[in-house]
Amino acid sequence: MQVSIKWLKDYIDFTETPEELADKLTMAGIPVENVVHTGEGLEKVVVGKLTEVRPHENSDHLQICTVDVAKGEPLTIVTGAPNVQEGQLVPVALVGAHLPNGQKIEKSKMRGVLSMGMLCSAEEMRLDLDALPESQKNGIYILPEDTTVGVSVKDVLGLDDVILEFELTANRADCFSVLGLVREISVLTGNPMHFPEIKVNEDDAADSKDLVSVSIQANDLCKRFSAGVLKNVKIGPSPKWMQQRLEGAGIRSINNVVDVTNFVMIELGQPMHAYDYDEITGHSLTARKAVKGENLHTLDDSSRVANGTELVIADAEKPAGLAGIMGGLESEITEKTTTVVLEAASFYGPNIRRTARSCGLHSEASGRFERGVDVTETPRAIKRASQLLQEMGACTVCKNIVDVYPEPVVPVKISFTAPQINRRLGTKLSGDVMCDILKKLGFGIETVSDESYTAVVPSWRNDVTRWEDLSEEVAQVYGFDEIPSTTPHGRVMSAGQSKKQYFIEKMKAVLCSLGLDETASFAFTHPSMYDKMQVPEDSMLRTAIPIMNPLTDEYPLVRTTLLSSVFENVVRNLSRKNEDVRLFEIAPVFYPKSLPVTELPDEVMKAAGIITGRRAPLGWNQVNDEVDFYDLKGIIEELLTALSIKRYTVEVGEHYVMHPGKTAVIKKGNDILAYIGEVHPAVAEAFSVKKKMYAFEMDVLTLMKHSEEHFNYTHLPKYPAVSRDLALLVDRDLPAMDIEKVIKKNAGPYFKEVCLFDVYTGKQVDSAKKSVAFSLLFQSNDKTLTDAEVDEAFGKIVSEVEKLFGAELRA
Repeated sequence: MQVSIKWLKDYIDFTETPEELADKLTMAGIPVENVVHTGEGLEKVVVGKLTEVRPHENSDHLQICTVDVAKGEPLTIVTGAPNVQEGQLVPVALVGAHLPNGQKIEKSKMRGVLSMGMLCSAEEMRLDLDALPESQKNGIYILPEDTTVGVSVKDVLGLDDVILEFELTANRADCFSVLGLVREISVLTGNPMHFPEIKVNEDDAADSKDLVSVSIQANDLCKRFSAGVLKNVKIGPSPKWMQQRLEGAGIRSINNVVDVTNFVMIELGQPMHAYDYDEITGHSLTARKAVKGENLHTLDDSSRVANGTELVIADAEKPAGLAGIMGGLESEITEKTTTVVLEAASFYGPNIRRTARSCGLHSEASGRFERGVDVTETPRAIKRASQLLQEMGACTVCKNIVDVYPEPVVPVKISFTAPQINRRLGTKLSGDVMCDILKKLGFGIETVSDESYTAVVPSWRNDVTRWEDLSEEVAQVYGFDEIPSTTPHGRVMSAGQSKKQYFIEKMKAVLCSLGLDETASFAFTHPSMYDKMQVPEDSMLRTAIPIMNPLTDEYPLVRTTLLSSVFENVVRNLSRKNEDVRLFEIAPVFYPKSLPVTELPDEVMKAAGIITGRRAPLGWNQVNDEVDFYDLKGIIEELLTALSIKRYTVEVGEHYVMHPGKTAVIKKGNDILAYIGEVHPAVAEAFSVKKKMYAFEMDVLTLMKHSEEHFNYTHLPKYPAVSRDLALLVDRDLPAMDIEKVIKKNAGPYFKEVCLFDVYTGKQVDSAKKSVAFSLLFQSNDKTLTDAEVDEAFGKIVSEVEKLFGAELRA
C-alpha cells in the first residue's frame, strides 16, 4: 500500500513533515517502510523557452539553442536532440543540477561552444515511459504551450509530492485505504478530518432497480451485493489531479470510469467494478459459485477453466467476472460504452485468497478482500463513484441503488475494565482517558459502572474481537514511549533435549560415522509412489491424508512411508551421475485415524535408508566391488550395538519393496527392530534404476524400547580364552541362525561368542547339503579353563545339532 501526502492533505491538515508523520504512524502500529520524494533530483530543473535554434558550425548533428528561463540573461545550451524547434517549452537542467539518473550538470564546451546546462528527456528525468505517448519517449521532453516559463518542472509534472510506502500487517485491513489512514492521522495529530460530503444528484429519470437485477446464490461467499446504473456516459481521460493521486498510489490511469473505481477503492478501501450495461446478458448480475469446467475469460485476455470452487459474478448466460479479483473481458468498459453498471460487494476473504492463488492472479482488489472489507461501505462506494463521474460531467445518475444484504452484520461489543487494561500495559491510565482514545478511533463506548465499560467496535475494524485488542489500541495512541519500561522477570528454565530427541541425534551420528549421508525431505508424496514401491492395495500405507493446498501437483498427499522420500533422493542423485549413494533419513510419517480427517493423525518416527554403488571410493589401490546385502546388514548391526541393543535375532522376512529370499528381519522378542534387504527388481525398474539397491526401514520408538539404559561393567578377564572350530555338514536350506541358537543354548557357563566364518557348497559335498564352520570362544573370569571343561561343552553342542538337524561333524 502506498499513498501520496497530497492525497492525505486533501482530507486532513497537518504540519508534520513526511518523515515525522511516518514515525508517528509507525509507532502507532501502521509501519511506513519508505518515504519517497517523487521529484528528487529535479530541484534545479526549470521550464525554458527555445527562442533560437541554429546548427552547430563544427558538427553535423549538434544544435545551439538560446533558452529563456526567466532568470537573467538567456542561456546557451548545446544539444544533439533532433526534435527541438524554436518556440518550444522544454525542461532545462541548470548548472549544478543532479538529475534522478545520477547525471551532474556542469558548464562544458562542446565543439568550441560553452553549454550552460542541458535540455532533458523523459528518461533523464526518470518519468514513467509506459504512460507517455510515443512522441515523448525519445528526444527532449516537450512541455505544453501554456506552461509558465521559469517555474520548476516538478510543479508542472506533478512531481512535487511525497509518497509513503506502507508495510501493513494483514490484520489492519482498514488502513488499506486513504480514509483509514486519515482516521489514524486525525487521532495522532489531533486535527479533524474534512472528508468531502458524498452527495449525488440523481438526474436521470430511470430507476436502477428497473434496469438491472442483482442476486446472491452463494450466501457463504458473498455477504452483500450492491449496484447502481449510470447513463449517457462519456468515456475520456480523468482530470489531471485524479491521475496524479492514482499515480501516487501506484496505479496507472486508463479512462475516467475505470480510474474512478480505482480511486474509490484506494480512498474508501472498497473495491469496485464497472460493467458495460449493454454487454450484460439479461441485464442481471448474480454472485454464484462457478460451474466446474466453465470458461472464465478475464480482463487480462486469459481464459481459465473453473474448478467449481471460485466465486463469479455471472450474467444470465456466463460469468462476467472473477469475483473480487478481476472482471470479464466481454463486459469491460470501452470507448463505445454509454451505460455503466457500478458494482460493489463484500466477498469472503479466504475464498478470494484461494482462488487468486490457484489462478495465479493477484490484484489490488483481491488483496483487500483477502484481508477483509467493511461490509457497510458498498452503497457509499457506489454513491462516491457516481458523484465523481457526475462532477466530471461524464454521466447522468439513475435513481436508487440495488442492494442485496441478506444478513446484516451485528456490531461486535466487548466488555473491559480500566484496571484490566492497566495491568496488561503496565500503566495507570484512568478509564476516561482510555474511552477518549477509543472514541477518537471510532469505537462506541457504553459505561456499565465505575471503570467498567462496553466498547462497540466500528464496522471497519474487523481485527478487534476481544479486550486485549482494545488494550493495544490504547497503547498505540497513548504512545509506547510513554509506557514505563520494566525488566522481565520469571523463573529461568534450563533447556535440553528430550530422551527421544537425544536418541535420534545419536542414531544420526552413528549412521553418519558409518558412511551414510543424512537427507531432509518434505513430508509429502504422490499416489504413484505406492504403485512404484508395490505397496499392497489393501495396505494401510495407501490411506494417506490429502493436502487441501499442495505446494505442487507432485506432492498432493502426506507420506505414510519414509521409503518414498528416500527413493526420490536416491533417484535424484543417480540422475546427476552420483553413482555411489548411501542415504538415510529419520523423520515422521503420518497415519490418519480416519478419512476425511476429523482429528490429528498419528505421527510415527521412522528411519530408512538405501545404499548402492561401489563399496570403496574409486582409486588405484581399491577394488571395484559393489556393495551387497552384508554391507547393509553390517551397518545396521553396528547401529544396534551403538544403541546398546543386544540379544536380537536375524531371520528371513518379507517387505513390500524388497526381494523375496533376499530380505531379513531383525527381531527382539515379537518386536521387529529392522527390515533389511535387496530392493525388488520390479521396484528398481519402476524408478528406472538398473543397479542393485539395498534398503532398510526401522521404527524409532521400537529401537528406544529395547535400548539398554543401565550397564554393569566388569573387569577384563585375567585368564586366556579357548577357541574351538566346529565344522558341520547340514541340509542346504537350514539357516545358520538356527544352528547358532542351539550353540548358545548348550555351550555352558563359559561360552562367550560364536562366529560363522565359512559356508561351502561344491563338489566335495552332496548337492542337498552345505558345510558350515563356526568359531566358538570360551573364557572364565575366575580360572584358566581345562581341555576337559571345554570338551564337555563342545560335545554337548555336537550332540544337540546332530539330534535336532541331522548334522554331521566334519574333520
